[in-house]
Amino acid sequence: MAALDSLSLFTGLGLSEQKARETLKNTVLSAQLREAATQAQQTLGSSIDKATGTLLYGLASRLRDPRRLSFLVSYIASRKIHTETQLSAALEYVQSHPLDPINTEDFEQECGVGVVVTPEQIEEAVEAAINRHRAKLLVERYHFNMGLLMGEARAALRWADGKMIKHEVDMQVLHLLGPKTETDLEKKPKVAKARPGETDRRTAKDVVENGEAVVQTLSLMEQLRGEALKFHKPGENYKTPGYVTTPHTMDLLKQHLEITGGQVRTRFPPEPNGILHIGHAKAINFNFGYAKANNGICFLRFDDTNPEKEEAKFFTAIYDMVAWLGYTPYKVTYASDYFDQLYAWAVELICRGQAYVCHQRGEELKGHNPLPSPWRDRPTEESLLLFEAMRKGKFAEGEATLRMKLVMEDGKMDPVAYRVKYTPHHRTGDTWCIYPTYDYTHCLCDSIEHITHSLCTKEFQARRSSYFWLCNALDVYCPVQWEYGRLNLHYAVVSKRKILQLVAAGAVRDWDDPRLFTLTALRRRGFPPEAINNFCARVGVTVAQTTMEPHLLEACVRDVLNDTAPRAMAVLEPLQVVITNFPAAKALDIQVPNFPADETKGFHQVPFGSNVFIERTDFKEEPEPGYKRLAWGQPVGLRHTGYVIELQHVVKGPSGCVESLKVTCRHADAGEKPKAFIHWVSQPLTCEIRLYERLFQHKNPEDPAEVPGGFLSDLNPASLQVVEAALVDCSVALAKPFDKFQFERLGYFSVDPDSNQGQLVFNRTVTLKEDPGKV
Repeated sequence: MAALDSLSLFTGLGLSEQKARETLKNTVLSAQLREAATQAQQTLGSSIDKATGTLLYGLASRLRDPRRLSFLVSYIASRKIHTETQLSAALEYVQSHPLDPINTEDFEQECGVGVVVTPEQIEEAVEAAINRHRAKLLVERYHFNMGLLMGEARAALRWADGKMIKHEVDMQVLHLLGPKTETDLEKKPKVAKARPGETDRRTAKDVVENGEAVVQTLSLMEQLRGEALKFHKPGENYKTPGYVTTPHTMDLLKQHLEITGGQVRTRFPPEPNGILHIGHAKAINFNFGYAKANNGICFLRFDDTNPEKEEAKFFTAIYDMVAWLGYTPYKVTYASDYFDQLYAWAVELICRGQAYVCHQRGEELKGHNPLPSPWRDRPTEESLLLFEAMRKGKFAEGEATLRMKLVMEDGKMDPVAYRVKYTPHHRTGDTWCIYPTYDYTHCLCDSIEHITHSLCTKEFQARRSSYFWLCNALDVYCPVQWEYGRLNLHYAVVSKRKILQLVAAGAVRDWDDPRLFTLTALRRRGFPPEAINNFCARVGVTVAQTTMEPHLLEACVRDVLNDTAPRAMAVLEPLQVVITNFPAAKALDIQVPNFPADETKGFHQVPFGSNVFIERTDFKEEPEPGYKRLAWGQPVGLRHTGYVIELQHVVKGPSGCVESLKVTCRHADAGEKPKAFIHWVSQPLTCEIRLYERLFQHKNPEDPAEVPGGFLSDLNPASLQVVEAALVDCSVALAKPFDKFQFERLGYFSVDPDSNQGQLVFNRTVTLKEDPGKV
């Protein structure tokens, strides 16, 4: 009972149910959060809003001295501390002042209590930052490092809301530069050089144009077991082609096996800067599936090394999507968990002469052949002092980086290991002003977690040499990186940057708009997770990039929903039908099977009265040849009732439009069998139904050859049709968001979260069968 109370308490703070359950597993954290929430409620005398709840969670998870809990909760509950920046300052203050009592005046000054930063001050600070860099900004346009503007504005206004600063930067830059052009969005593709001695394990063709050609019949587990034959066994990393060994390799592998017990270990490492999409579903299935197929474990590790782009909602949404697909991580970890160790290793790398502090600017490092750094051979002692100065905040953003001494497969020389960023981190607050890059972080986090198979998509193949180099340069355990092809879909874009453009342009509502192929969008549309997993299994694990047709995914959805979505009846364009000789004084109760092909799955009851509604398209005064539904002299059956209706009179309005029909009815077995049986509703509920089509008109909306005007010019104006006054039978009255139904003869539908009590909203998930008009 106590656990249920705590779960309700934590979700009331704004935590997702999954996050709340995860918190409950940590007895220390849950006890501290429970105490904080209870005290806050007593102070507020009302429920806790989400913003306050987020701060309370941050306090409970980061506070080292529980004696200070009540003191800090009082500031949060009274909203004297109301931003993440203030909370970080407060935590730092109490940590550095362990002795009682706290000087409240000094504390409040250090935490910005009572400081009000006006929108005008933010506007002026951003304007000043832009003016300092105006010339360069006009030349580089959107390739300019906007984080520099944010960092300078934040430095001028420490207690300003970071989101307000970012919004102001975005608005002023947009006003100065105008909307982004295709040139602003261009990114030169990286071409990986062929590796010497590369085995024929990889296919020569990189893109599959016809998705249907790669559909396979093996289950995912069967595919993964087959794929496992190509992979090394735990501890036998050195047998992998291209793996680099050192005099320490065998000892490190021996220690690795002692720690893991020979267990397969994988990880799914998303960046928490956006919502997962259909391509990530393949990565999730491969990483978790490969571990499961080999009795191993899989970590969910958030690659949270870029605080400018990370938001709490993305951490939660990613975890929720992994769980939604049916996978439970062995452990949830964060790159930031290892920031102290990563920093210590960076110092060690400098001491070994394998890294140096460089002052080349970002624009000097871009392109295929950037000039070598003039600081590459600077003395070790000098780099150590400068790196420490970077950590202490003595350099502005872009003024100094730590670079590693190696050349990668794609010719990139001396990749950056650390850069300066004055943006508070979602988890570590203001503790760090330098953050490690992917090239530095990823392999070392894999090493720390003793990952056996680092599975990643093929564009990271160019990073494999740096992966091996860095582990060996530090003499730590070196996992094996294996690359596989990405999964893409025609008629779609999945780039986070481009989805943001769609949202900004008003083409879609948000990341979960059902016309997108993010996982949250697919869930909202009603796609079952089993269908997505089955689709990934059909696609298979190949080295070639796979671009599939959406109708293959929709076919997987129909396969699942046909067996799981109970039937109901709905009418999108209602036409009233009055039965003049209805056989009873009041409505009859009709038993309708939930699944007509298997009546053992039960029935639901719907009323059948003298007034019913049918689809307007199920009646024609002057039918064309072959039309089988209701018309003069052509009766039809009403599904599940056992009755046939025959037209007697057409009621029209002043404009000549048909307003209603009058019919007579008879038992179906009392005469000739009708040519068709149609669906209907009686005493129905009014609901909203959203009908979705493809968001884009062309197969490859991002291809300039196919869509010269860019993907935003390719939007399908008919991608969403809203039926505001559809009618549905009352059997669905108690349906909850994400409940799924097959509306007979219409398609599969899912209850949208926009639904309110008494006003249901349904999304059409897919039609009953593939539209033959689709290419």
